[in-house]
Amino acid sequence: MTFWVVLTVLVALGALAAYFYSARKLDARLRSAREEIDRIKASHVTTLAELRAQQEAIFNSIHEGLLVLDGSGRVRACNRAFRELFGTDVDPIGKSLLEILRIHDLADLLHRLEREDRVLGCEFRYPGPTERIVEVNATVVRNQAGDRQGIVLVFHDLSRVKQLEKSGSELIANVSHELRTPVSMIKGYIEAILSSAKDDPATLQRFLATIERHANRLAMLIEDLLTSAELESGRAVLNLSPVSLRSVVDGVMKELEHRARSRGIAMTNDLPDVVVLGDADRLQQVFTNLLDNAIKYGKPEGKVIVGAIALDENRIQAHVSDDGPGIPPEAIPRIFDRFYRVDKSRSRDQGGTGLGLSIVRDIVRAHGGEVWVQSKPGQGTTFFLTLRRPSMDAEPA
Repeated sequence: MTFWVVLTVLVALGALAAYFYSARKLDARLRSAREEIDRIKASHVTTLAELRAQQEAIFNSIHEGLLVLDGSGRVRACNRAFRELFGTDVDPIGKSLLEILRIHDLADLLHRLEREDRVLGCEFRYPGPTERIVEVNATVVRNQAGDRQGIVLVFHDLSRVKQLEKSGSELIANVSHELRTPVSMIKGYIEAILSSAKDDPATLQRFLATIERHANRLAMLIEDLLTSAELESGRAVLNLSPVSLRSVVDGVMKELEHRARSRGIAMTNDLPDVVVLGDADRLQQVFTNLLDNAIKYGKPEGKVIVGAIALDENRIQAHVSDDGPGIPPEAIPRIFDRFYRVDKSRSRDQGGTGLGLSIVRDIVRAHGGEVWVQSKPGQGTTFFLTLRRPSMDAEPA
């Protein structure tokens, strides 16, 4: 009897030991499974984060504004270019398109997308500090079953393109207008010479002098057009070296001395012995244009003064001042535009091409500086420009 009791106890103990052993193995397996699940979850989270980062990087590398709407018309994603284009600091995610951009044309676009899967070339004007002309292309996204899943919209800023188109059209019109006058005059006088004036030496001499004057104006206009195009395109090569600005202005004043004397204008070079980093020929062009304008439009028997101050150890600010009638306030924003003239008839009579100040602006900018004007009617005009100084050990040309 005792034997069977002992055997039963031993069997029970063995079974219990086997249970605990199995339980420990199961627990170890469960722990290993949980660790594997946690590892997979962590890897999945990392992968999702990497995919989101890649998606965001791709979105933000696109120069056009990109907006993705879900099936209910709410913003699901957008890129940095979209925010910069429309200047929005508010997070657009979850909002409708018309909540973000209250533009009537976009409401029409969304209505069209209810009937069409693709709308291209829809243009609208976006008001703001500077009005923009924007083109949007929109495509409806559908799943394999053909159900509508959302909309992708791509926004292109056409403002610069439209501005260039307008500038190009204005340039062609202006060039045509400027060329027409001297060409017509040359043609007319040649016809007059061929028909009758060739037999009259005095008349012939007078007509030929007129033809020469208009031919010179035509040549000057073409030269200024080529210079302007070269500077604006960035193809102009500057031979930069240390230049004595006072010497440049002395040379220009000497060339213009006769013209200034004919109007009784006194020119004064108050420039200190300052050295700038520049192209001497281009700087001569700048001051020739500025001083020539000051002589032409300044007050008879008046004064023209050139001076400069040091802005810091790297830059100087030069100025050319006259005591003439000044520039009307409405003309100042356009004074550096090509072919813009405050007094069109007077400018043409005095031989101007309308390109001088635009060339001044482009040369100064090519030197890394800026140019601007201050003027009040009846109180004269002052043109300012900034130029860089060379390193301390450089010698002036």
